[in-house]
Amino acid sequence: MDELNKLEKSLLKHVGKAVHDFSLIEPNDRIMVAISGGKDSYTMLHLLRLLQRRAPIKFELIAVNLDQGHPGFPAAMLEGWLKDNEYQYRLLKEDTYSVVLEKLKPGVTQCSLCSRLRRGILYTAAVEMGCTKIALGHHRDDMIHTLLLNQFFAGKTATMPPRLKSDDGRNTIIRPLAYAAEPEIARFAELMKFPIIPCDLCGSQENLQRKRVKRLVDDLAKEIPMVRNSLMSAMGNIHPSHLLDQKLWSLPTEALPAAAEGDKASPVRLVSLETEKTDAA
Repeated sequence: MDELNKLEKSLLKHVGKAVHDFSLIEPNDRIMVAISGGKDSYTMLHLLRLLQRRAPIKFELIAVNLDQGHPGFPAAMLEGWLKDNEYQYRLLKEDTYSVVLEKLKPGVTQCSLCSRLRRGILYTAAVEMGCTKIALGHHRDDMIHTLLLNQFFAGKTATMPPRLKSDDGRNTIIRPLAYAAEPEIARFAELMKFPIIPCDLCGSQENLQRKRVKRLVDDLAKEIPMVRNSLMSAMGNIHPSHLLDQKLWSLPTEALPAAAEGDKASPVRLVSLETEKTDAA
């Protein structure tokens, strides 16, 4: 088996597992596949179409790209690729670039505001188009980095969930690449020769905190090769009774019984966890 086929098989397996584990795709779904022009979204679209052809249920895919008015954005190149590969698609255009320049001071990283504006436009478009799900291309490493960013800089334990209901209840966000490793995606995109559109058209640099966390994980992986797998497992192996969130307890803190030494868990009954409904940092 050549390298391309091997990578495709591995990535498709990861997507299939995520779909199964979190019920990401259901019968008769109409899924907006958000295409930025980066390696992740191209790979996601390709894999979802493979899954569509093999799945025992019927669902629809429509690739959607938002041209945000960045100078030099090659919309024609992206549209040509979608046409050549016979994808159903829709191209949106909204000048959020000017809004970002107006709102932010020179030198301030634009990524966060740009991303929020893009999500709002896509969420509204999904409702207008009758889409039941919006697929985003975040992968395993994005989820790991977001977990650590939230813990280090926001003081909370949260990441990008594979499936998320938006605050207003209008949209369901899915992340089919949740189990897929970034290096595999990058190599697959390279071999597939996807026409990559860089995410630096505005000249803004990537969030420096995220880059710092990425370097930290890369460095740890040199000493602890399984660190990424361990962090992913930790996100699915939560022990609320061993954490400090008072909202999880059915009794006031002062009324909690003291656990005996050696106890594996507190006997106090836990109430339901709150559902995280905001996009991760």
